[in-house]
Amino acid sequence: MFQATDTAWAPWYVVRSDDKRRARLYVISHLLDRVPYEEVPRDKLKLPKRQEKRDYREPDYPYKFIPELTWPMARKRGGSS
Repeated sequence: MFQATDTAWAPWYVVRSDDKRRARLYVISHLLDRVPYEEVPRDKLKLPKRQEKRDYREPDYPYKFIPELTWPMARKRGGSS
């Protein structure tokens, strides 16, 4: 199969995977090396001043929270009893 389908346009790669952790890191590194990348110029980020510990206030932002299920409700939705 390798001989029939390994082409310059769509090459096959094999990773030695006796050590699974290293094999995964090698694959990630290999894939990232294949992606064309150019440095993007960007402006320097300016952070606001930090608040004092005692004067902390929650930011005024409309967060979208995931609803928390209570156990009776989880059972109704098919959770284990």
